[in-house]
Amino acid sequence: MSAAALRVARRQLSQHSGSGAPILLRQMFEPKSCTYTYLLGDRESREAILIDPVLETAPRDAQLVKELGLRLLYAVNTHCHADHITGSGVLRSLLPGCQSVISRLSGAQADLHIEDGDSIRFGRFALETRASPGHTPGCVTFVLNDLSMAFTGDALLIRGCGRTDFQQGCAKTLYHSVHKKIFTLPGNCLVYPAHDYHGHTVSTVEEERTLNPRLTLSCEEFVKVMNNLNLPKPQQIDIAVPANMRCGVQTPPS
Repeated sequence: MSAAALRVARRQLSQHSGSGAPILLRQMFEPKSCTYTYLLGDRESREAILIDPVLETAPRDAQLVKELGLRLLYAVNTHCHADHITGSGVLRSLLPGCQSVISRLSGAQADLHIEDGDSIRFGRFALETRASPGHTPGCVTFVLNDLSMAFTGDALLIRGCGRTDFQQGCAKTLYHSVHKKIFTLPGNCLVYPAHDYHGHTVSTVEEERTLNPRLTLSCEEFVKVMNNLNLPKPQQIDIAVPANMRCGVQTPPS
């Protein structure tokens, strides 16, 4: 994509839209990495986006997009994942016209780079980008423009949060990101994370603000907990991170 075309696309991303009708939402699961992929669409315009697609389940996601009669505009990643390879590249092949999107601060390649405050438009809807670093420097949370739902990536999980012991993670940064960028949302805002390991599918800002066992601690206590998790490194990290640094522009497997 040329620099001029990228600037035009960036302006298009920044346009806000209204939400006069219920949004189409599908939550899908990839069991190996316990990843949630979200399909959001406008029932009227049929424009749609995917959040956090996984390589192995990209054909499933593309099939659902076709079955529902949608046109996928963007395959969006909340950050450069360490536990799976993104499905962005395959989706660009399976669904021509789809573009990959990731935060500029991730350092990863993509068709489009977003920053704090940018909005991703699909039909009458828009997702606001809120930078929420700490798990990685390039983590973002996507908030629907009526503040009814937030897609928090690994920054905020249901009764947990992303780890901070690799990929330039920082526990103190993550704590402040969640408290300033997510916990300031309305209490009834639905929280949709990138992963869950206990069978939960959705939470709310109020639940996590009051019940999350890590993020209800003081910052000092939180940092101490995060620095002593002693978790094994993700099994796919050595493969996933290099692949995801070519986010969505890598040549898909034949």
